[in-house]
Amino acid sequence: MIVTEILGNIHEASGQELVGGRHVEKVVLPSTELVKRIQRLTTDHGHELGLRRPAKAPDLKDGDVLAVEGDAENGNAVVVQVLPTDVLVIGARSIVEMAFVAHSLGNRHLQAQFFDENSEYGAQVMVVQYDHTVQDFLDHHGVPYSRQERVMPVPFRHAEHTH
Repeated sequence: MIVTEILGNIHEASGQELVGGRHVEKVVLPSTELVKRIQRLTTDHGHELGLRRPAKAPDLKDGDVLAVEGDAENGNAVVVQVLPTDVLVIGARSIVEMAFVAHSLGNRHLQAQFFDENSEYGAQVMVVQYDHTVQDFLDHHGVPYSRQERVMPVPFRHAEHTH
């Protein structure tokens, strides 16, 4: 089977309705694989499928429904499950401290994601992929952070840059 489009997402009502009572097979992926448009995937039941998505297609997300077969009671659905990513959750104490950290890490061309107090973090934080040099930087400057395993809403991408 070749998958060319995402049918829905189980974290939304329409995706839950689409999957219904079907047996769910998972395609377990690390965050780095979510950005690939063309790849061979294997479900947790050993079934293989191909992914071939258009050039401008959005990245895969946790809960994306790749395939639905059969009826709601006896059919199968294939759903993406994203593995947690090793991240540093940075909770600077002030806007000045956050600006310093963001500027310093930006000079390294590190991808960052920002969340507010209404997020699952419950605070205004900056999240970056774990890197021992970033951890050393934060320790050296006394910036509060924690190392966590998180399923990120958006995959980190390699930031290409030239001068």
